[in-house]
Amino acid sequence: MRSADPAGTPVALVSGANRGTGLAIARELHDRGYRVAALNRTLRHEEWLDEFPCDLADPDAVDGAVGAVLARFGRIDVCVTNAVDRVFAPVAEMDPADWDRSLAVNLTSVFRIVRASLPAVRAAGGLYVILGSHAGTRFFEGGASYSATKAALKALVETVLLEERVHGVRATLVSPGAIANEDGDDTPYKMATGSVARCVGALVQDQPSDLVIGDIELRPAQLPDPEISGIARLQHV
Repeated sequence: MRSADPAGTPVALVSGANRGTGLAIARELHDRGYRVAALNRTLRHEEWLDEFPCDLADPDAVDGAVGAVLARFGRIDVCVTNAVDRVFAPVAEMDPADWDRSLAVNLTSVFRIVRASLPAVRAAGGLYVILGSHAGTRFFEGGASYSATKAALKALVETVLLEERVHGVRATLVSPGAIANEDGDDTPYKMATGSVARCVGALVQDQPSDLVIGDIELRPAQLPDPEISGIARLQHV
């Protein structure tokens, strides 16, 4: 375990930073000078990344992990919630346990992370970046748990922004379309994880001081073939 950096080094907390978009965001913020504290269920054991084991479906584990980040570094300047649980099934066939886990990971863990980190983020005049999805506004068969939790994030982020702007805290919901999250996926109509990470990095460091970006949408530059349907189509338009 590395020792904490001097007090002047900003700290970014990122959930779900073991792969895909979350890992790209963690690297982007590290490259921009942040000490990155990752809440990961599966650990990567990389020298540049400070990892805190956490199953986001367990509320007590979330509170404990955020507390551990604060105990080690004494500050959180930026908080990016990225981790997600995806279960696709018709409502009539969905296992209630899958619904409960989606709700816990995709929504409740975001609330718990925000609540636990808020005093530190207030002290820093910091920023929350909450990763939503096009599925929060573009619904599809089999997507009840995923779409419902992503849609609810809009209400949570907007409320945090209304309540906390007076304390100097900003919050942004970032809703991407299709991302090439799997290694080796070079599908031309999906966004690269690094491209999404660059947008998050710009949000973190390049927002003018006299405005707040509350909600942004990221769309792939290319459209898929017309015969593609379902969630694949909805997340590309």
